[in-house]
Amino acid sequence: MDKKHRIEQCFLAFALCCVSGSMYGQTTAIGDKLTQKNDSESKGKKASKSKFNDEAIELNNVVVTALGIKREEKSLGYATQTVSGDDITATMPTNWSQALQGQVAGLNVISAGGPLSSTQINLRGNVSMNMDGNGALIVVDGVPLSSPMNNPGGSYGAGGNSEGSVDFGNGFSDLNPDDIESIQVLKGASASALYGARAANGVIMVTTKSGKKAKKGLGVSYSFNNTWESAAHFPDYQYEFGQGVAKNIGPKGSAWEGQQYYSYGKGDDGLASTSGTSSAFGAKFDGQLFYQYDPEKEGRSDEATPWRAYKNNHSDLFQTGHTMTNSIALTGNNGLGNMRLSLTHSKSEWILPNSGYERLTATFAGSQQISKKLKINARVSYTYRDVVNSPQLTYNSNSLSYFLIFMNPNFNLDWFKPMWKNGKENIQQIRPFSSYLPNPYVLLYEATNPAKKHSFNGNISANYTINRFFDLQLRSGIQTTAQQQEQHRPWDDKVYPTGFFKKQNIFDYEVNSDVLLSYHNSFDNGLNVNGSIGGNIMQSYYDLLSASVTGLNTPGVYSLANGVSNPLVNTTIRKKRVNSLYFMANLAYKEKLFMDITGRNDWSSTLPRKNRSFFYPSVSLSAVVNSLVKLPTWVNLLKVRASWAQVGNDTNPYKTSPYYTTSDFAGSLVKPSTLYNADFKPEMSTNWEGGFDFRVLNGRLGLDMTYYYNRTKNQILNAPFDPTTGYTKGTINSGCVSNRGLEIVLRGTPVKNRDWQWDMTATWSTNKNKIESLSDFADERQILGSYVSGNVSIIGTKGGTTGDIWGYKLKRNAQGEVIIDGTGLPARTSEIEYVACALPDWEGAFNTSVRYKNWSFAMQWDGKVGGKTYSQSHHKMCEQGHIKETLNGRKPGTSLYLDINDPDVLALFHAQKITPVEGVYCIAPGVVDNGDGTYSPNQKIVTLESYYKEYYRIGNVETNTFSTSYLKLREVRLDYQLPKKWLKNTFIANASIGVYGRNLLCITNYPMFDPETTSLDGNTFVPGVEVGTLPTSRSWGINFKVDF
Repeated sequence: MDKKHRIEQCFLAFALCCVSGSMYGQTTAIGDKLTQKNDSESKGKKASKSKFNDEAIELNNVVVTALGIKREEKSLGYATQTVSGDDITATMPTNWSQALQGQVAGLNVISAGGPLSSTQINLRGNVSMNMDGNGALIVVDGVPLSSPMNNPGGSYGAGGNSEGSVDFGNGFSDLNPDDIESIQVLKGASASALYGARAANGVIMVTTKSGKKAKKGLGVSYSFNNTWESAAHFPDYQYEFGQGVAKNIGPKGSAWEGQQYYSYGKGDDGLASTSGTSSAFGAKFDGQLFYQYDPEKEGRSDEATPWRAYKNNHSDLFQTGHTMTNSIALTGNNGLGNMRLSLTHSKSEWILPNSGYERLTATFAGSQQISKKLKINARVSYTYRDVVNSPQLTYNSNSLSYFLIFMNPNFNLDWFKPMWKNGKENIQQIRPFSSYLPNPYVLLYEATNPAKKHSFNGNISANYTINRFFDLQLRSGIQTTAQQQEQHRPWDDKVYPTGFFKKQNIFDYEVNSDVLLSYHNSFDNGLNVNGSIGGNIMQSYYDLLSASVTGLNTPGVYSLANGVSNPLVNTTIRKKRVNSLYFMANLAYKEKLFMDITGRNDWSSTLPRKNRSFFYPSVSLSAVVNSLVKLPTWVNLLKVRASWAQVGNDTNPYKTSPYYTTSDFAGSLVKPSTLYNADFKPEMSTNWEGGFDFRVLNGRLGLDMTYYYNRTKNQILNAPFDPTTGYTKGTINSGCVSNRGLEIVLRGTPVKNRDWQWDMTATWSTNKNKIESLSDFADERQILGSYVSGNVSIIGTKGGTTGDIWGYKLKRNAQGEVIIDGTGLPARTSEIEYVACALPDWEGAFNTSVRYKNWSFAMQWDGKVGGKTYSQSHHKMCEQGHIKETLNGRKPGTSLYLDINDPDVLALFHAQKITPVEGVYCIAPGVVDNGDGTYSPNQKIVTLESYYKEYYRIGNVETNTFSTSYLKLREVRLDYQLPKKWLKNTFIANASIGVYGRNLLCITNYPMFDPETTSLDGNTFVPGVEVGTLPTSRSWGINFKVDF
């Protein structure tokens, strides 16, 4: 055996050993066509393409990797996936990142909804116990994009004097979808390590459009999109029983003796008012005549009117939203240079009236070959966004979600539309039923949250060819934003009785500068070497100036000068700097065997001085087996790959020293509540990955599989402290989190001929998250997040996950029976317990497309199995009797219904001295503790109202937690490409028209609005907890594209 074959076989054996024992998962699509190198190639010469039958099988698909470096996909030792720009704009989602859901195995897009729909992209589970530390890094044309959020409030207020959560958008929500050429998803640490600390959770590489592919001369393209959207889903509201409580029973001698009745206010008939409650445990709608609200009198009507439900009173608050987008682009190419200039305008009216935004984006991208050795590339983008109103995503008495929860079935929305009482405009709201229940139209048109934002992104790079072995690249990019956001709260607001105004000015920027020296050479023995060494300097700055006044002198005038007192001013300034050096080496032997080695060292200003420097390496291997050994001719590609990598992560500024902050009083400072730590270390993730890519039948069938294991230690967290220390929490390194998972992508083209083509892609992924250990300084229960006034928590324990939901549960005996206490209601446990896990067991998607001549049809289904969410909205709707679950016991034939005509039931009523009333009482299912270790069936009668209030109480996390498994019809699209012969004698080169739909169907048992929606608490997305959310939307639309 000669030396060459020994090298090949040793290298192959080493690569196979690295992946042996692993389960295999998905990596990037090699493409519809594959290439095969000729085995008879001569030494030291480049391989030539060969053809099988009438189709070229192409193996050297080029993808964009870390630092924007283009690589042949077959050389990569890690998983990556590509999504085209056409896939992003196919159904024009509100936020471009939402189009990635279901397209990439192991990728999950998290959003709280709303007109701007800010998102967080997670790859391969939660690597950090820090709720804010799991988002992927967004990189545009090789330059990292910062994505700060500026949310002023929390998700839960419950009538308190607190600001609600408002989504004003994040840093990448304004990236123009029409400017995206492609997106490369780098999942593992080996793929993303060269981007440093922020890439610990993966990288989303966005490549924007340029004039590079344009034909010589000038070209113009235009696209038009018109999208309509409506509220996708509502809870199952009940419209059979109206406003009232169990005690609203007519007294003896009244017209409604022994029956439930309704009375708006107290009347002359001696009946007490029933209109002050938000509960719907009142009289059944059965055509009775009751004295109700009269909008003309703004009080009790003079005549009794039919008792009826307004069955659309929730959905009628919403409208059909509308978004129109026009985009025009000018391209030019003269062979030595190219450019693309685009202008895009979008105007969006969301599904709630007076909410939405207008956005204008102008982009220029250019490239010019200055000389034989020097090439300059530049890109600049400016975006202006004007938000009319972004509704609060919170539970408080001045939020729309609060109104939707408490609105009773007998409320007519028309009664609220005048907004203000006659003669008291801008002073007293029309709130006929409760001072806690806001007027929805005042919220929509007066209690607004407008914002204006200017964004600028620019980068310039110079590539200089020193000689045939060395290249030098210099690149610098800047992202800067200036945003002004406001909160308007009118008079007679329950939280702010005399009004409130807040104005925030935010300025932030991030500058990234890189230098990269590259070496490349090919040797006669078939060895190709590429090596690079470089450095990066990153500087970021964030400046928030906030001023607010509580109390307005003149109602309806929102300015700081109109405050009854001097403005309360706060400032937040954050500065951060990271200096980095890195290297990489790529070795390829005869285009069959590949090895990559990288290393990076960061110096971060946010870490303690002695731990400021941290180094992390990576190595990856891949082998094209079908080029090394003889396989059947129908095997076009069999590549095995393996990688190992480490990547470090730092934290937010100012955790290492005793910094003070400004107080509410001029000229004074306050000590922070978080104890600084001068000794904590950077987080460090270690990742192993193995997999294979398999293509057969001329690329018509492909399978990619990847198994990965990631372990992150030295988690940087704020642990709770005893308040007697003077601090409520402190910064510590706390334990280790692991993620292991499997990703599979299966592709097939069952039909492909001149007129027909049918493509299918299925993805499947699973991830097992585990907390391996906690710090010795932390409690055995590490609180990762506490919500809804502490009633539900995300708690980390050794052996648990980062998505474990904890809270109170129903108290049960050894047989699992619910124990009923002395009041006749379910008892609860004395301490909180583990309830459920928010993380899914697995996720999957199926995409299919069919082309017939100039027609094409595409469809995507995706879903998740497993994972649960606590719903605060469900708690409140059940407590108030507003959804169909609470009809159990009120209607004959339901399990809790007590038939007062049954002698045994009637005997129980008499024995407990309760007047029997149909559909008002129940016996709580469960057993009573006899005190001697035995139990007997519960026989105590209680009102249904009290039962539901206790069973679904806010602290009963168990009964308000539900599965978020779902199956969605995510996208449907039909396109028609105008035939070339129709355009032959025109100035039009290409034209197409299409119709599309998004989120058209959702199959789920989740009882609230959307199983995918999470809460937004401050700047943190909180999977597993739903508070104050609004309906998401389904959309449909039409688009038209033309090239001149």
